[in-house]
Amino acid sequence: MQVFKPIQHARTADEVAHQIEALILEGVLRVGERLPGERELANETGVSRPIVREALKSLEVRGIIESRHGEGTFVADIIGTVFTPQISGLLASHRKATFDYLEYRREVEGVTARLAAMRATPADRELLSELIGRMAAAFENDDFEAEALIDVEFHSLIGEIAHNLVLLHTLRSCYRLLSEGVFQNRHRLYQAPGGRDLLYRQHCAIADAILAGDGEKAMEASRKHMDFVMEATRELEQREERERISSLRLAQREEMPNRGKARKQA
Repeated sequence: MQVFKPIQHARTADEVAHQIEALILEGVLRVGERLPGERELANETGVSRPIVREALKSLEVRGIIESRHGEGTFVADIIGTVFTPQISGLLASHRKATFDYLEYRREVEGVTARLAAMRATPADRELLSELIGRMAAAFENDDFEAEALIDVEFHSLIGEIAHNLVLLHTLRSCYRLLSEGVFQNRHRLYQAPGGRDLLYRQHCAIADAILAGDGEKAMEASRKHMDFVMEATRELEQREERERISSLRLAQREEMPNRGKARKQA
């Protein structure tokens, strides 16, 4: 299927740029993806190569695309950058931010799953089914690293299927925090006893509800999933804190005899 459409009227560089912008905004063209060459773009849009060149130049000047010498033109890293590096650093250093982040995701992802179930097209369902198939393969192969990556892709895809641009890009920004390691609970959840099995079944429940077009069930499954993530994260943090304190106690007890010997020798 041809991504770019012929421009019927006002064949200007602005119209070409607008079409590329829309494809990026809708998530059709993703960060890092290579755009067709000038000749191909000119053929698909029905405009001259100089107009295409002018459109690409204007997008590059605005930082929406970037040219790499000898490689081509690519979508710049502009998606999912709501949080500045400074804010990301602050979030990573404050424990409360983790639970505020999970609480936000619980509410927003619930609405997103409901909209996805209501608005999913046949192509959306095909993409979701394919992704769940890859998730199942990773689960069966005990590849929790792959599962964790597909986890983020799964939630991002639901954001796309909801067909709401604001939801899509705010959620992508949240998932980028996960990918960049601002919140580390994702891998620990997969390694926790029974965590992989439960997370897999929860993801399947969300996908099944979306594929069935059941908005309320999709929202319920999504929020139940996030409730588990929040509770499991809380338990993991409490356990790690207990282990930290126990280790300090042990180190202190082991050090006491040495201190006593040092005092006697003095």
